[in-house]
Order: sequence, then C-alpha cells, then structure tokens
Amino acid sequence: MERRLLPILRDCPARLVPTGDPITIRDGTFVTLTQSLGGTYTVVVNGNMARIDGADADALGFQPEVLTFEPRPDGSVDEGQVREALASVYDPEIPVNVVDLGLIYDVAVDGRIVRVTMTLTAPGCGMGPVLVDDVKRRVGQVPNVDRVEVTLVFDPPWSRDMMTEEAQLELGLF
Repeated sequence: MERRLLPILRDCPARLVPTGDPITIRDGTFVTLTQSLGGTYTVVVNGNMARIDGADADALGFQPEVLTFEPRPDGSVDEGQVREALASVYDPEIPVNVVDLGLIYDVAVDGRIVRVTMTLTAPGCGMGPVLVDDVKRRVGQVPNVDRVEVTLVFDPPWSRDMMTEEAQLELGLF
C-alpha cells in the first residue's frame, strides 16, 4: 500500500503499536496511513505508530468495512464463515492476517458458541488484547453466533514456520 497523508476529521480513539496504550488523535491532526487491511487502519502520528479501529473509519474519511454472510437455512453456525471472519483480522504491524500468520491454533463451533484458541507473535505484545477483541468482533458478525470465546496461549510458542507459504512470500521470508 502506498503511504498517504490524511487529516483526522474528528477526535479519534486509537491504540499505540506495539504497546496497545489508548490515545486520542485530535481533529485536524495529519497522520500517515501505512496499512488499511481487515477494516482497521495503521497510521503514523507524531512519530508513533497507532491503530484506528474500523468503527472509526469516518475519522479518516472512509466507510467502515462491514462483513456480510448468508445465514445458513438451518440456523447453525457455518465454520467456513468463521474462518473467513478470522482471515479478516490483521496484525497492525504486519500486512498478513492472523490465520496466514499462524496465530490461530484451533476453532471449535459448539452450537451457537465459537471457541478460538490463538497466540501472538510475541508473548509481551501489547496489541494482544486488541487482536483478541478484533477476533471476537469479527467472528461475532457471523450469522447465528451468540458468543465468541478466545483463549490466548503461548505453548507452543509462535514461530515464522507457522506462517503459510503465501504469507512468507508476502513478507519476503520464503
């Protein structure tokens, strides 16, 4: 993606990357957009990288990205749609989704409850709670899902060998 300089159109909540600390980017502040994937935005503001949630896309002059899925006629949860929702969650620093990064260890559908077991690229990553919330929000948009439970684990520890070949190619690691 080409970097773009954009003005913030209203006070906008954001999270510093990689610490996850909340900040407010003030109306009229110029930011550099570095990544726009999965309905979230990574910007540089005052020399710091920050992530803006898709719900605040209007502060950048964009429309929020909304996931749409066809409900299953029998009212059940479609695991394929759950996996598609997971693939729409991106790490704010890496232009690869959490599935292709190898961060998703397990997905279990139990009636209308979806349980996701995942990890992070580093145990101390301050963006962990933000990514967990993204997973819950995105999977929660799948029809017939009543609850999303996410378990964050660090065993086995993540390594780049867990990435798909496509992700490794995208990042120049293959």
